[in-house]
Amino acid sequence: MLDFSELLNLPLLWGGIIATAIFLYVLLDGFDLGVGILFPFAPTEDCRHKMMNSVAPFWDGNETWLVLGGGGLFASFPLAYAILFPAFYIPLILMLLGLVFRGVAFEFRFKSTGAMHKFWGYSFHFGSLSAAFFQGVILGSFVQGVKVSGRVFAGSSFDWVTPFSFMSGIAVIFGYALLGATWTILKTEGHTQAWARQVAFYVLLYVGLFMGLVSLWVPFLNETIFDRWFSMPNIIYLSPVPLLTAFGFIGLYMSLVKQREAAPFFFSIFLFSLGFLGLVISLWPWVVPYSVTFREAAADPRSLSLMLIGVVIFLPFVLGYTAYCYYVFRGKSSEEHFYE
Repeated sequence: MLDFSELLNLPLLWGGIIATAIFLYVLLDGFDLGVGILFPFAPTEDCRHKMMNSVAPFWDGNETWLVLGGGGLFASFPLAYAILFPAFYIPLILMLLGLVFRGVAFEFRFKSTGAMHKFWGYSFHFGSLSAAFFQGVILGSFVQGVKVSGRVFAGSSFDWVTPFSFMSGIAVIFGYALLGATWTILKTEGHTQAWARQVAFYVLLYVGLFMGLVSLWVPFLNETIFDRWFSMPNIIYLSPVPLLTAFGFIGLYMSLVKQREAAPFFFSIFLFSLGFLGLVISLWPWVVPYSVTFREAAADPRSLSLMLIGVVIFLPFVLGYTAYCYYVFRGKSSEEHFYE
């Protein structure tokens, strides 16, 4: 019988699958959370209808990648799951409550009228805002590191409450707002598009500020990270990352000035991709910073092999359906109710 564990580097492959799932979740659910963050600031009710309709066909499907990331971590790196989830129980629960509240608001806002219509609009906003904030808090706490004793979490339930994690939470809010604003530019026209372009200019300044803060702060969290970025010859090999980030900011700014429709959104994706790449470079090879590597946390190779067969079979269907959904609902959004 063919043994995949002898042919493939299964822990590395599964680490790549989970990292890709998390990255796709951040991008895809990021723009609809960004739309929710910006939602109450839209100038008119018709603008808000267009914004919600622009993400209505996609928001629930986008969360598929969060399920794959969390479920994949449990199945392929059980030790990491057992350590990380107790460390982040509170922010995880608060994040999930925000996502649930946001999802409920989607359905009820389309059916409600009067005061309840406004209530569900604000529910959509605050659900999106809290989900984005606590995703950033979890990310910041993860990057700072988790206290581990042996093979178990050794910290307290509130170790995630730190200045860096809260700064990361605010940074993610502005990052998602940029994705939401550039998505709105892509999917709307007229007054809504012009407003979204102004918002993107404004938010871009804060995204640059917070990316700079994170880039300066992270190397000082751990000596290994500092050496990885600033020792020779690494500083030369890794210099394309900040240089390309600067190019991305300039490209995004110029695309907004020239009133492009699609380019701002894709430049936003480009910036998020570089930010994610920077974190991967910084945290390699830890799956529990700075205690457990992905190889140490990996499940039995036979389990990884069996699960890989399922991923190879079903993941193309998920990707194909996602691509088809975006193709079918391409074009501009209108203010007409999506659900009847």
